[in-house]
Amino acid sequence: MARPTGTFAAFLAMAFVVVGLTGLFACFAAPLPLQRALAREAALDEAAAVARGADPAAALAALRARLGESFPALAPGPDLQARIAAERLAMRTRFTVESEVTLTRLRWLISVITIMAAAFGIGMLNLAARARDPSAAKETRDG
Repeated sequence: MARPTGTFAAFLAMAFVVVGLTGLFACFAAPLPLQRALAREAALDEAAAVARGADPAAALAALRARLGESFPALAPGPDLQARIAAERLAMRTRFTVESEVTLTRLRWLISVITIMAAAFGIGMLNLAARARDPSAAKETRDG
């Protein structure tokens, strides 16, 4: 087999660069569920603090955006501290599941991109070999 030219070696290198960039982007996506959980944890801490205040309903309404889907579970009513504790456990469970789903998707993404980049590299090397050896290309067409 003929040695690939620099151009085709560059194509092969680009195949590996694509995999590396995919991993780099995955590094930014992987911690998102944890960051969201920490922000929600801080909002629930704030909700627990304002629950002891004079007007907990108004204070919770002010935290609505930061509480997100946790807000309906904290609607004004009796024993707000217990509901905050229950919502804290439910929130942790939701974000644990979200983290596992995100990691599974990222693993699939990196695997598929790696396989596709390898196939691309193999294809480029085969093209380089055929370009340097015209008799191999003729045999492939004829045979």
